[in-house]
Amino acid sequence: MATIKKRKGKKGTSYLIRCYCGYDINGQQIEHTSTWKPPANMTERQADKEANRQAFLFEERCRTGQVLDSSIRFSEYAERWFRERGELTLRPRTLHSYRSYMKRINSAIGHIKLDKLQPHHLSAFYANLSENDIRQDNHFISCADLSALLKNQGFTAQQFALHAGLGERTVRSALHGKSVSFSTAKKFSEALGYPLEKLFSPTKPSTPLDPETIRKYHRVISTILSTAVKQQIIFSNPCERVELPKPVHKDAPYLNETDAAELLSLLQKAPMQYRTAIELLLYTGMRRSELCGLEWKDINFETGVIQIRRTSQYIPGRGLITDETKNYSSSRAIRASASVLSLLRSYRSWQLQQRLKIGDKWQEYDRLFTTWSGKPIHPDTLSGWFHNFIKNNGFTPIHIHSLRHTNATLLIAAGTNIPTVSSRLGHANPSTTTKIYTHAIQSADAAAAETLDDLLHPIKKKA
Repeated sequence: MATIKKRKGKKGTSYLIRCYCGYDINGQQIEHTSTWKPPANMTERQADKEANRQAFLFEERCRTGQVLDSSIRFSEYAERWFRERGELTLRPRTLHSYRSYMKRINSAIGHIKLDKLQPHHLSAFYANLSENDIRQDNHFISCADLSALLKNQGFTAQQFALHAGLGERTVRSALHGKSVSFSTAKKFSEALGYPLEKLFSPTKPSTPLDPETIRKYHRVISTILSTAVKQQIIFSNPCERVELPKPVHKDAPYLNETDAAELLSLLQKAPMQYRTAIELLLYTGMRRSELCGLEWKDINFETGVIQIRRTSQYIPGRGLITDETKNYSSSRAIRASASVLSLLRSYRSWQLQQRLKIGDKWQEYDRLFTTWSGKPIHPDTLSGWFHNFIKNNGFTPIHIHSLRHTNATLLIAAGTNIPTVSSRLGHANPSTTTKIYTHAIQSADAAAAETLDDLLHPIKKKA
């Protein structure tokens, strides 16, 4: 609803039009203003009438999102950006990631108006992200008698769960000395009225965010501000004048040939579904989301080709979603070996037997990897099983994504050229493969040097 304030001054009469457009993510009322000055030949009555019309038009522009200026706060503009661009153009996983960064971003710079946002604001934010106590992905364990504290304040576990906004199961885990997330520890502490450090201690030393993560925060801010530049709300993007921390190259974790062979040996006794899934990841190098999205129609047993056409992934707040592949190059065909095809045939027979046992309760999705009722499997189910499997077998602690790195590393070490490896992995550019698997390329290069030396050595001897 627009309001009008008539103002009379030395330069004549003007009308201040103010329009309120709801609230931003911080609970602050969003306000837009406009000043209209009537022509000199207008009577006061005519001006009042026209001012009302101008107020109506201004309110309509505000309502339809046509009013934006450089004095808008970053948090307000960012929310508009997500609504008008991000939700329409970003992939679900990317959108969720961008959203997850905004809490910290808005806490640091959300209150600053776009035309006042300077590189030093961003530099200070990135410096803060580099501090030791900034991480929120660490787990915490109680260092106080939580049960006694609950009892002293008259809470049962069930009552406290409701009071703190936590699940009862989560509360009982904390009471039994099991590790909990940062958000859980924070809610627990706030509900009891104690500082977090008095009740919980981190399970491992707190470390700053790595440079690559800080660069991701920067990327989100820069993407939003570049749109503001295109819309001519601001003249330049301050992100372009910020010095970022240099990325630190880390070799992707992988298994060597001996460990990979040992893993395959251990998998022979694993449940059929999990054995097939893990071996398929190892032999093809596909991503976990691509594996979960596989359907039987993607497998051509005659040609031995597996088509990667879709992904299946979990998005918090949305559940399991089926989406396109990560990019154009990720949609690809992978040739499978005879042993992999044989495994898939055996697995298909096993799955058909399970379907017969379930009968009418089976839900047909054509997916390779499913729940007991045929529904698409949760990606974390595979990761969780793999984690417990290697732990129970005393195996080298690796993540399920390490199987993809193992596949690429072993192929390169065996002499497979980079473009072929890149194509099988679904990388958009072979340079991505080269960057990630530097260790394997260097190893292959050293082996090539030794091979050449062996070939030329007899010649040297004769000479």
